Amino acid sequence: MRLRDYISIGWDQLKRRKVVTAMCTIGIAIGSAAIIVALSLGESAQQYAQDQVNAFLKTDEITIMNKASNGSADPSTEQTSDRDVITKQKVDIIRQLPHVKAVGTYKDLGNFPFKLDDDKEGRVELTATNLDSLEAFDNSFQQGGISEQENTIILSYGAMMGLTDPVSQEMREKQLNANPNDESLWETYRELGKIVTPLYQKQLKLQVDATRDLNNPKIIEIPVRVVGVLKKPSGVSENQIPYMKQAYISHELAEQIVETMKTARSGTDLQPELTANFSRAVVKVDDVKNVQGLDDTIKKLRVSPQNNLSQQDRLKDQFAIVRTIALGVGLFVLFIASISIVVAMTMSTYQRRRQIGIMKVLGANLAQIRNMFIVESALLGLIGGIFGILFSYWVVWGINALLMMTDPSEEGSIIFISSWILGVGVFFAVLTGVLSGIYPAISASRTDALTAIKRD
Repeated sequence: MRLRDYISIGWDQLKRRKVVTAMCTIGIAIGSAAIIVALSLGESAQQYAQDQVNAFLKTDEITIMNKASNGSADPSTEQTSDRDVITKQKVDIIRQLPHVKAVGTYKDLGNFPFKLDDDKEGRVELTATNLDSLEAFDNSFQQGGISEQENTIILSYGAMMGLTDPVSQEMREKQLNANPNDESLWETYRELGKIVTPLYQKQLKLQVDATRDLNNPKIIEIPVRVVGVLKKPSGVSENQIPYMKQAYISHELAEQIVETMKTARSGTDLQPELTANFSRAVVKVDDVKNVQGLDDTIKKLRVSPQNNLSQQDRLKDQFAIVRTIALGVGLFVLFIASISIVVAMTMSTYQRRRQIGIMKVLGANLAQIRNMFIVESALLGLIGGIFGILFSYWVVWGINALLMMTDPSEEGSIIFISSWILGVGVFFAVLTGVLSGIYPAISASRTDALTAIKRD
């Protein structure tokens, strides 16, 4: 007998026993769907956690901190030792290393207030960097871009939120001080803090504190033009964005600001992070698998690079356990479903004794009888696996809809089903059918032909 014949006979038997076939199919579908959904939850949770880690601790980046920028450098030894000090020469060498996509150098200048021509005010965390590297570090522009003009600034989306004028700010503070326990008032002002003031192509006046004598405060205004606004960061809730007020300027403009502060504060020492060339450097690697090797190479330049591969490894270990547990749950459900298949196929064996007896009389051997029942149970598993796929998609759609209702800020599907998981679900469904059909198949092949024909 050919495989086509086995499939034809098995399909006819499944159609005749519609109720039993439906019940067995439902059991296998539930078990198969349980495996698919469980594995999908595990993989989606790992991917989501990985995205969250990458949003803040990117695994394809290497960070080098400058010893001189955190005050740990000894001024008396800076000229003789450059250990853990980021210099332009070292940065140039790193740029030439294999697998390096980009190198970003950063200098943290601190928190600066700014004013607009209409008296609105805001604050930004000002950072000097090589602006042409911003896009290489997963930043994309919502408006504008890099400009060769002097005295330009690039803002994060959150830097445009919550701007207010001095009069309105004073009124808010009075109301909050008078009603410190009024949650509705706090919520109202939190929502006001999310209002966006368009700043693209606007001129800002950075307020540089040049005070030398606290009794005689001095503020110097440095005008800058906004030439670019970055997109909202992905994976960050709407409530966090108003607090992310980064702003980027060139190293040349940063030197002018620092020099202005030095001149105005003559005789007063500035913070170490302002006097250092760079606060830190970040290296973008072309592939995560090359991070560790590049990290070891950079160490030879007498710096101390850091990467986040340990975070990724920890996540993999944790979610490997989750996937194992999920697979175990699905297999247990399939085991329960297999019992119903064994019972159904065993009953089918007794109901079809006459058919088996006639087949033996006509020359069918034991292997053919066994194969007929095994193919029939495999078909039952395949049908259950297909319905399990449909059922799992319905379950995942419901979970995503529920998550979107609880957190409207989430965009797209959080839980997804990979193609390899569908294959695993169908494989275990068919395997369950085959294994469940072995005992009935052996029992059927042992049926005595003459006795079966005489009894029926």
